[in-house]
Amino acid sequence: MSGSLRRIGAMMLRNLYLLRGSWPRLLELIYWPTVQVVMWGFITQFFSASSAWLVQASGVLIAAVLLWDVMFRGNLGVSLSFFEELYSRNLGYLFASPLRPLELVAALLGISLVRTLIGVGGAALIAIPLYHYSIFTMGLPLLAYFSNLLVTGWAIGLMVAGLVLRYGLGAENLAWVAIFAVAPLSGIYYPVEVLPGWLQPVAWMLPSSHVFEGMRRVMFEGVFDWVLLRNAVLLNLLYLGGAVYAFLRVFRVARERGLLLHFGE
Repeated sequence: MSGSLRRIGAMMLRNLYLLRGSWPRLLELIYWPTVQVVMWGFITQFFSASSAWLVQASGVLIAAVLLWDVMFRGNLGVSLSFFEELYSRNLGYLFASPLRPLELVAALLGISLVRTLIGVGGAALIAIPLYHYSIFTMGLPLLAYFSNLLVTGWAIGLMVAGLVLRYGLGAENLAWVAIFAVAPLSGIYYPVEVLPGWLQPVAWMLPSSHVFEGMRRVMFEGVFDWVLLRNAVLLNLLYLGGAVYAFLRVFRVARERGLLLHFGE
């Protein structure tokens, strides 16, 4: 019995050491409950003060969920595709070929687009018979919002991939941590004005907040806000450009140090 307890204790101690040596894993323990409390707290606060909104908002929550999934899948489409190369220890071999780092980035963005179209497109079609709501009735604004949220997801995914190159696979959970970090600030299910005053300027620094505010204007007022779209596009250009630059810079350092062959499960 005592030997069994020692073995159990040893395995627990091993995992405690793993947690102690990996700040992303420690962050994850606290992070998910905190995000859920913050996001649903804002949703509850908004609904309690705006009950009439529920009557007017037929389908708006479904539209918000679908558009949020575009950004979510855009992020994971980039980061998880990159992780697959790391898990299989394939990254070093890829760059023994004529493949260039920028070509890898383009491929990651391309496969992310395909995965997002399949995932979100399927969910949007299922929503039609289940909830009698079609997001496609939004028309051309849907294309603008889809594109901007996808690019935002790409920027986050490339930043996460760069961090994993820098800190190793212990940081892979940042693929989920990073995307959900911006969720409460994006105004997915509630207007940005619901946020505390000191948080609102931070929210407006995100392309996603402009997209979701624009979505609600289209659905509630029938107005396509070009200013919100312009802001989202400019921010996306800034963030995606910065993410590509940061990824390529980290990649160059990793290749010079011979790190590309040291990743794997």
